[in-house]
Amino acid sequence: MEGGENQRMNENALCPGLGDYLLVQARNNHWSNHRLHSACLRLPATEYYVNRQSYFGSIHSHLDHIVFIDWLYLERLTGEQYLPSNVGVELHSEIAPLVQDQVTADKALIEYCEAATAETLVSKVSFNLLDGTHYTEVVWSLLAHLFTHQIHHRGQIHDMLSATSVAPPQLDEFFLSSDLLLRETDLKALNLPVE
Repeated sequence: MEGGENQRMNENALCPGLGDYLLVQARNNHWSNHRLHSACLRLPATEYYVNRQSYFGSIHSHLDHIVFIDWLYLERLTGEQYLPSNVGVELHSEIAPLVQDQVTADKALIEYCEAATAETLVSKVSFNLLDGTHYTEVVWSLLAHLFTHQIHHRGQIHDMLSATSVAPPQLDEFFLSSDLLLRETDLKALNLPVE
């Protein structure tokens, strides 16, 4: 059964729809970050940096973690170095450079997904975790995990915004045609396909 399940997963990965799906997820990631950052940029520093009851504490720390992990996974996928070799706990101390770095990472992830072939998606990458443990993963599953990671932490930030003076933005208007009017302006501003 396990061998048959792995074979089905490999056959599904070669389906042209998987690459399209991952590309749309990368575009959704860029749009969602844009909406979330737009809200966070309106926060006073006292609300943005305050330590909250959440995994990383402040809204800033969560946003910084997202962009750090995005670059880390892009390094694993491309073999290129994006993060400084002496990176510590925090990449950015202020929101403006963090937002710009996230935009750059989002665009790099979109470009990666645009260029990924079916063969790329079923290929494997090997890397060390931050604790030094060595792993080998299939590219499509690494991408799927990255998108889940982003959604998870954006959800935490969205919840934290509920306790601030800035209302959390709507983040679920990306996929349905009935929501096109609600996202069209953002898509044009981000140079994303208006679908």
